[in-house]
Amino acid sequence: MRRVNVVYALILNEDTQKVLMVHNIGASWTLPGGAVEDGETLEQALIREVKEETGLVVQVGEVVSINEKFFEQKGEHVLFVTFFVNVIEGEIFIQYEDEISEIKWVDRKTANELMPYYPGGVEGLLKSAAPYIFQI
Repeated sequence: MRRVNVVYALILNEDTQKVLMVHNIGASWTLPGGAVEDGETLEQALIREVKEETGLVVQVGEVVSINEKFFEQKGEHVLFVTFFVNVIEGEIFIQYEDEISEIKWVDRKTANELMPYYPGGVEGLLKSAAPYIFQI
């Protein structure tokens, strides 16, 4: 099986307590993110993916979840790493309309329903943290 690393950004609006999610065409609602390209660190990939999908520039924080799954039909072993991030600047817009159909802020209950693969839901993600360190 081919190994694929995927990064996701948990972006929480502190004022409204809503989570930013994207709807991927032909798929489902997810947190902003995507596959890590060769030669990229997880942090670099996350910054690039969030900018591409939402128009936002972010600062990467702690790891809040690591999930993995075998996609037998694709022959892939995917490692999903979710980070808490802070928005530094930018306005939300869809850059690649052939990939993303909608971007919206959703309440925690809705986020939990759209992301059942996080057993503790968004609340669980917000309570967990581990440092991310790229060793030189």
